[in-house]
Amino acid sequence: MLEFGPIIGFVLAYLVFRNDSFVVANTEYSGLVVVIAAFLPVFVIAIATLGYLTGQIARIQVATAAMVLVFGGLSVWLNDPRLFKVKPTAIYLTLAILLSIGLLRGQSWLKYIMEDMIPLKRKGWMILTKRVTLLFFLSAGANELVWRTQSETVWVIFETVVMPVIILVFFLTQIGLFVDHVSLKPAKKKRKEGSAR
Repeated sequence: MLEFGPIIGFVLAYLVFRNDSFVVANTEYSGLVVVIAAFLPVFVIAIATLGYLTGQIARIQVATAAMVLVFGGLSVWLNDPRLFKVKPTAIYLTLAILLSIGLLRGQSWLKYIMEDMIPLKRKGWMILTKRVTLLFFLSAGANELVWRTQSETVWVIFETVVMPVIILVFFLTQIGLFVDHVSLKPAKKKRKEGSAR
């Protein structure tokens, strides 16, 4: 509920108010801008609550939340929903560029973000990082293509429904890589700690 609830709520609220406009302090706002303003605190509260309940917040969640606040806040402040539409492009490009820098240095910076979720050997991390970097570059291009050529409704559905499915399918196709390059070191470490006690 905390991970997907706000996104589902955002989509439903947008579909209800997408054709409406609201006047606040003599300024007219579109339905999308109003929904963005309403859900910015919801996203932050959801991530904070998730962190409180689990005892940790993933670095990628913190980075995403910061981007949502910056671009969402600017969209509301400047009353320009285009800034919010550019947000995914900025996130994907930033991640792709950072991962590319790491690859040029012979390092997998993806491991720094995801090592708690996927235990891989170094070779596995390097292969996965290259593939994820390409995915992020393609995702940035896809977002730009959709929001600039399609209707606002199509973009909202694409970004909140289609892209998560694409990313999920991408990681499902990496199962072979995970199996071939799995690292059992974390598991061994836990067994040693248990035997020491």
